[in-house]
Amino acid sequence: MSASDPPLDPRGVRFAAALSTVVLAVVLLTGSGLLLAAQAVVFALAAFAGPRFAPYPLLYRTLVAPRLDPPAEREDAAPVRFSQLVGFVFAVAGAVGYLTGLTLLGVVATAFALAAAFLNAAFGFCLGCEMYALIHRLRTHRNPQGAEA
Repeated sequence: MSASDPPLDPRGVRFAAALSTVVLAVVLLTGSGLLLAAQAVVFALAAFAGPRFAPYPLLYRTLVAPRLDPPAEREDAAPVRFSQLVGFVFAVAGAVGYLTGLTLLGVVATAFALAAAFLNAAFGFCLGCEMYALIHRLRTHRNPQGAEA
């Protein structure tokens, strides 16, 4: 994950979470492992290539942001990229579950991803970002001088 990502418009992050919420809800309703695999690709692009290259933020920047005032604040991209990585892991696990007949795995993994996406979309609470902050605090506490462990 790159530290060179520019700060993000939090409204774009919530927009992406709202689209993910819709896709994940459709996956739960249909049991489509292929749709979940497509969502995993979306998460992977955001996590590994960065939000600039992911489709949902691109839609936000192209279609929505030009109609809004500039954001009052921006947020660091690193926690968002981490949350996309977590979403990717759950989406891959769920897609594997659906596509191999382990439907319960597909449902549970999708439901976890859906809950996290919904929390961000509806309330601006990024569960993955909170995990990122907790991990950072734990690493800093264990190694206060910043030296490699």
